[in-house]
Amino acid sequence: MTSDETTGGTGQGHRSVELTRLELGRYELRNARGGTITIGDGTTDDFTPVELLLAALAGCSSVDVDHITSRRAEPESFVVVAEGTKASSPEQGNHMTDLEVTFRLGFPEGEGGDAARAAFPRSVAQSRDRLCTVSRTVQIGTPVEMTAEDA
Repeated sequence: MTSDETTGGTGQGHRSVELTRLELGRYELRNARGGTITIGDGTTDDFTPVELLLAALAGCSSVDVDHITSRRAEPESFVVVAEGTKASSPEQGNHMTDLEVTFRLGFPEGEGGDAARAAFPRSVAQSRDRLCTVSRTVQIGTPVEMTAEDA
């Protein structure tokens, strides 16, 4: 997939990250805006790729839910847990099962908090069913193409 323009934020368009090896089992990811994170194979405290998948699920939906509910009231608490089980089978190889994202939000008393509480379940459903690019991609099962090129 190629594009003349790499974008960020929530708009449509091509996305890209570049991974560079730091050492055996440790890598640096860089996005088009210059942000970096390190990831690892689980032998250090760096996030693993599977944890990043869970983080992407939690983060993507959190952005949606936060934008929708915060229009009504600023949350007093906002915690999201993404979890699942790593599994393997001869037919499907390694994969994640039982993916679940749980939102625990608290809103203040009063009219704004009441409005945010009322919008909260609907915002989670909207994120799951339509808005969150990450969970939608996992749910619809988009194929992943991998190629090997000499440097």
